[in-house]
Amino acid sequence: MTALIRKYWNEQPLLLIMTLAIVFRLLAVVFARGWGMIDDHFLAVESAQSWVDGYDYNSWLPGSPGNSGPTGHNFFYPGLHFLLFSFFKFIHLNDPQLKMFFVRLINASWSLVTIYFGYKITERLSDKRSARIVGLLLALLWFMPWISVRDLVEMSCIPLLVIAIWFIVSRDQPGQTSAYFLSGLFLGLAFDIRPQTILFSFGLILVILLEQKWKETITLVLGALVPIVLVQGTVDYFIWGKPFVELISYVKGNIQSAQDYITLPWYNYFLVIFGILVPPVSFMLFFGFLRTWKKYLLIFIPVAVFFIFHSYFPNKQERFILPILPFIIITGVIGWNEFIDRSRFWMNHRGLLRGFWIFFWILNIAFLIPVTVVYSKRARVEAMIYLSKYKEIKYLLVADADNNPELFPRFYLGQWPGIYDTFIGNENSMTMIERISREPVKKHPRFILFTGSKLKPETIIQARKSFPFLVYETTIEPGLIDKVMHRLNPINVSRYAFIYRNKALIPEKTP
Repeated sequence: MTALIRKYWNEQPLLLIMTLAIVFRLLAVVFARGWGMIDDHFLAVESAQSWVDGYDYNSWLPGSPGNSGPTGHNFFYPGLHFLLFSFFKFIHLNDPQLKMFFVRLINASWSLVTIYFGYKITERLSDKRSARIVGLLLALLWFMPWISVRDLVEMSCIPLLVIAIWFIVSRDQPGQTSAYFLSGLFLGLAFDIRPQTILFSFGLILVILLEQKWKETITLVLGALVPIVLVQGTVDYFIWGKPFVELISYVKGNIQSAQDYITLPWYNYFLVIFGILVPPVSFMLFFGFLRTWKKYLLIFIPVAVFFIFHSYFPNKQERFILPILPFIIITGVIGWNEFIDRSRFWMNHRGLLRGFWIFFWILNIAFLIPVTVVYSKRARVEAMIYLSKYKEIKYLLVADADNNPELFPRFYLGQWPGIYDTFIGNENSMTMIERISREPVKKHPRFILFTGSKLKPETIIQARKSFPFLVYETTIEPGLIDKVMHRLNPINVSRYAFIYRNKALIPEKTP
């Protein structure tokens, strides 16, 4: 087996890399249920399924209760989910877990494009040695299979950016501008999914202008405008009667709320890159990336523009930097290999360099295997699946013990009840529960979901003063990884879902 792997590694490395990528992504497709962040479920899956069911979960559409105009959300990505879920409805595929299995399968397949063209770009710019390392990193970096199956716009736009660069790298010849038009098409589609990719496109245009390729610049811009106008303009016109209104609202909203979310120091993304690429290899790759600033401007400048802007902008989340990560890996590997080939120190310390890579792969694999199969947000998903056997659930009450009410995915419930949420453990929360109990009976919660690391008996005693017919239904445990993280550091709350049924409204437990 070792000899066979070595043979493929030397003779057909891309085939071996793609096979490994497929294996680990299939593991993620099967086991990595749930979701990662709020955006990759509630802004894509939840909203799209609600439209299919004749409901508007996020109140994005005109005429929906609570909507007062464009909300600054891109309809293209959730719209693709809407079309997919509409197809599922047409073929009577109703099981939410099965639907998400196919969604993860599609995402995993799409992510393979990044690996394939990342390898080809590296091989074209450098050599097979660098291409093999790049391909392996894109395929098996510890979090890549898991995050590749998520519904994140930051991940879904990456293959489009990689293809755009490939067209120019592989087909750029004097007098031939078709490559730039095709590149522009994919850059425009990437913008349709994640508007911030315009920073990457701007950097690319800047490089072409510096090379005084005026015709190519115009061709690329025209190519990019085609999908932008057709998607952003047409969809907004169809919904609002005006083109680009959601895009304008999105830009205004980001500027106005720049300080309202996670604000971190300017050097935060340096720490992110150094961390997720695993030291000391991460320092080697970033050093290699910096060395390419002159030789590989076509990639370096777009990445630098994207990176600098996001470092300057106050609102920072780790996933925001994902679109340029493959390009940092590509140029980082190329730049580092070119450096060590000319470095007398590294020529004389090959064993040290080999030790760094051995340490990297041991640590990477140690994380890769468990992270790939993480069932994220298990308690919330399984709680909704459990309750889905009850029909006509009009209202639910979520009472959280950790002062951070959970978002429960009604996608898995198959219904769209109203949800009250409150904190527990203080007088104000109990006052709110009492206030809900004074609402008309038809607005009373059918179930109360107490969430948190534990449930105190006095909480139930207090809640039963407002809803005396509460009976214990079941407890949904968090996933194994959530428990492990809580044990390693108690600040990571391991939330259970303790489900109580309002017997006054649902007298019998459904088996």
